[in-house]
Amino acid sequence: MGTTVGIFSTSSFFPIPPRLRRVPVRRPFAVAAMGEDPIREWILTEGNATKITRISPVGGGCINSASCYDTDAGSFFVKTNRRIGPSMFEAEALGLGAMFDTQTIRVPRPFKVGSLPTGGSFIIMEFIEFGASRGNQPVLGRKLAEMHKAGKSEKGFGFDVENTIGSTPQINDWSSDWVQFYGERRLGYQLKLALDQYGDRTIYEKGQRLVKNMAPLFENLVIEPCLLHGDLWSGNISSDKNGEPVILDPACYYGHNEAEFGMSWCAGFASAFYDAYFQVIPKQQGYEKRRELYLLYHYLNHYNLFGSGYRSSAMSIIDDYLRMLNA
Repeated sequence: MGTTVGIFSTSSFFPIPPRLRRVPVRRPFAVAAMGEDPIREWILTEGNATKITRISPVGGGCINSASCYDTDAGSFFVKTNRRIGPSMFEAEALGLGAMFDTQTIRVPRPFKVGSLPTGGSFIIMEFIEFGASRGNQPVLGRKLAEMHKAGKSEKGFGFDVENTIGSTPQINDWSSDWVQFYGERRLGYQLKLALDQYGDRTIYEKGQRLVKNMAPLFENLVIEPCLLHGDLWSGNISSDKNGEPVILDPACYYGHNEAEFGMSWCAGFASAFYDAYFQVIPKQQGYEKRRELYLLYHYLNHYNLFGSGYRSSAMSIIDDYLRMLNA
């Protein structure tokens, strides 16, 4: 069920966790004041509700807790984290807001981010009643491509704040050069994490050779910065009760549209999805040669998050590219 409340603005800033840095930006959502129960307070004032009829726990992933607040003004989806300050949810809200503003694919609309009086933070957003499937594949492909076409940035590649991919910081400093951005802020960052966490000098050194030699994979391409969900796997794809595709839990930034398929190994995209997508945004020259390069970022992230089970997949991709590029 949707809600009828709106987004309003603030220019407040929050303390941020170590390793996450911020670029100042005006925010399209509000920050809750400290109170006895800022979630309830917002719902019963700015949320236009006069009473909360039920609070039910719902699935919110392995990092956060989540609840549905049923009210006489509709239902709200609330995520809380008792350990992390509001910057993580603030980045999520900015991503959701950017995707929502394209008016293409359906996403939960963010309403409020704030601090909890006992520590931690929360985000209030539109509650969407999910259907039984992950949506019609051709419709999902078409709407995702429409979002990529509509969501453009004049600043280049990056995002206004740093966010996370899983629980890994995602560096979003702006760049006018996609190859440099992807090499340094995506692959390079993950390779350094692998070196720091595991002392894995082999994958670090081979990966850096790939980064330094991957430019030919992008020759004769004009790459426009487009808004990416950034973490599009099956757990972040659903549908509403009418079967319309819904995407959620983003790690947004502006990048090469092909990078959106980096989680395809666990997204379950059908051929009908790709057919519909490429009807809106035609496949670019050399797409097949770059496809594994975009998978690599997410395999490296899974290696850093979950351990050695993902190392062989990442290493195989790196070795294949080094042979292809004679590097």
